Amino acid sequence: MSRTRRRRSAASTTRETIQPPGTGQLVVWMVTVTLLVAVVGSLANSVMALVGLLVFLPAAAAAQCTVRQTALVCAWTALLGSAAFLTGGGDVALADRVLLLVLTAGLIAASLYACRRRINSERAMVRLHSAAVAIQRQILRPLPLRTDDVLVDGVYEPVQEDRLVGGDIYDVVESAWGTRVLIGDVQGKGLAAVGAAFAVLGSFREAAHREPTLTGLVDALDASVVRHNSYVARRGDDERFVTVLILNIDDARNEVQAINCGHVPPHLLDADSVITPPLDSGVPLGLAALAAEPATPGRFAFPGGTALLLTTDGLTESRAADGAFYPLGERLADLGDLPRSDLARALNEDAHAYAGKAAPHDDVAILIVRRPPPLHPPAERTKSHFI
Repeated sequence: MSRTRRRRSAASTTRETIQPPGTGQLVVWMVTVTLLVAVVGSLANSVMALVGLLVFLPAAAAAQCTVRQTALVCAWTALLGSAAFLTGGGDVALADRVLLLVLTAGLIAASLYACRRRINSERAMVRLHSAAVAIQRQILRPLPLRTDDVLVDGVYEPVQEDRLVGGDIYDVVESAWGTRVLIGDVQGKGLAAVGAAFAVLGSFREAAHREPTLTGLVDALDASVVRHNSYVARRGDDERFVTVLILNIDDARNEVQAINCGHVPPHLLDADSVITPPLDSGVPLGLAALAAEPATPGRFAFPGGTALLLTTDGLTESRAADGAFYPLGERLADLGDLPRSDLARALNEDAHAYAGKAAPHDDVAILIVRRPPPLHPPAERTKSHFI
């Protein structure tokens, strides 16, 4: 799992659970508040004022403490209230004092109940988050991914922090014809977009091993989106299209085959320049019936020592305060001296800084594809090696 994703996962877990204070801190807090309330009570010349001012203690504890800590605060409040009632209530009528104690007892009981409900809810959220993480790891494999042909690293960042999978997708499959790399973007947002993403990823993982040509692979993916749209249309939901860029990389050749279905084009990075390979852009998946010609692959050189940058429009369509789009080509030139392993994270952070306080409007996926040293001799090559 990348460091960026680990940080996001840890931050998400922190948001889902409230860390209780230590018992020592709690005791110091109770004593300090009690002393302050005692001063106010003495100035008011009423011991019973202690009870009225201390009733907020159990409610505050219920919002942040464990059940045992809340019970300790409640016992402390009950003890002080009983002592105030027995030692004298000044000019407060007995009926009023009894009513105040009854209300305090009710608040104590309600605080204990609320604390237990809060903790049970937090535990349920943690279990749900853990299940979501497990599902997400099956849907989008954690980066980096490595095969005999390529090492793929990068950043994946859904726009909605409470959702681990958004409309941007990626995958890497090592097939008998080389490594197939997919990056895509589903139209729209929300659960409907996630459903279309699942359909494309499932079809890609199966068809990448079956189809010897990229044209056949794209046709299979387009058919999966059409089928998915027919299912959702029956439920009255909107149909979706999916932009994808699909690469085939074979270490026996210093070139890449690629088909671009309406997606952001790749960028080839070497030590001195940034090149956008000339690829025709076809129609997105789900719209192939509208195209005049079927998708055909393009080819471009991918020599050793270079890297490919693949991204979704969540990066290229980031906007500054004046509405200007993120200048990806210029930023790549400025950040060209960075190690390739740090480039995706640096671009993502730079895009956030470029947008300033504006909230991100789309998911972001940034992949860096490189040729690594061989994992296995050619005779030992297997179908799939992931790290």
